[in-house]
Order: sequence, then structure tokens, then C-alpha cells
Amino acid sequence: MSTATRKIVDLMEILPESEQNFALEFVKKLVLAWDPDFTKLTPAERKELDEAMADRETIPHDAIDWD
Repeated sequence: MSTATRKIVDLMEILPESEQNFALEFVKKLVLAWDPDFTKLTPAERKELDEAMADRETIPHDAIDWD
């Protein structure tokens, strides 16, 4: 968790529960305004995706125990 995110969580925990719900809804609106289709990646997601794409190892479908 980033330092900024940790600070936001700490501040939200100070609020009464009813105000926490308001703040959560506000943050949801901010995220939707920034990325209405949830297609953008956070820096951490971008790093994970880049690492996964660089790893060319694959696992055959029949090698997975699906049960």
C-alpha cells in the first residue's frame, strides 16, 4: 500500500462511520471519473502485467487440476 493510500485510510478511520460511508462514495466517484470503464492500470498493476508478459513460460491446460 502506498504512503498516500495509508494516509487516506488513517484519516478515514478517524471519521464517524456515517462519514466514512460518505467519503467512500466520494472516492468511488473520483475513480469512476478518472476511469469510467475500469481499463486503466495502477502503477503496481502495470508492473505485474509487464512482468507477466516478460515471462514466456506457459502451463498446458491439461496440466492443471481443475477439481
